[in-house]
Amino acid sequence: MSNFPIASDESMVGEYPALSKSGGGYFYDDILEYRVWCRPWLGAPDEFEGEIYYYPFSTYEQALEFSQATEGAEDPLVLIRQIEWLDEPEENTFIHKKGERITEWLVEWLEGSKRKSNTIKNFLNNANV
Repeated sequence: MSNFPIASDESMVGEYPALSKSGGGYFYDDILEYRVWCRPWLGAPDEFEGEIYYYPFSTYEQALEFSQATEGAEDPLVLIRQIEWLDEPEENTFIHKKGERITEWLVEWLEGSKRKSNTIKNFLNNANV
C-alpha cells in the first residue's frame, strides 16, 4: 500500500524524457513516475561526467528510500501528465488549457489534485473568474 498513487503504467517507468515542464497546472491526470535527481557535486556517484541525473521509480516509497540512502540525492519529485490544467499567467488569472502536458511536481502537490470531470469547472466557479 502506497501513501501516494503508483505509476499508471509501470512498464513505462524510466522511458520518459528527462526534460519536462516544472510545476504548475493545479491538477493532474496520470502519475508517470517518481524521480530522484542526483548531484555528483553534492556527493552522488559520478555516473555521467559530473552531470545531474535521476533514477525513476514506480512508487513514492521506493523513491524516498533511495533518496534517503543516497548521498547527493534530492527528495523525490513526481512526473505527471496533464490532459487539462490551469495556466496562471499572473496571480488569480486562470486559463483552462487542454492537450498533453508533462511536468515534474513536488509530491505533496498530489494531495487533492487528481482531476475529475468537473474539477476545473468547479475550481473556476469558486475562484470567481
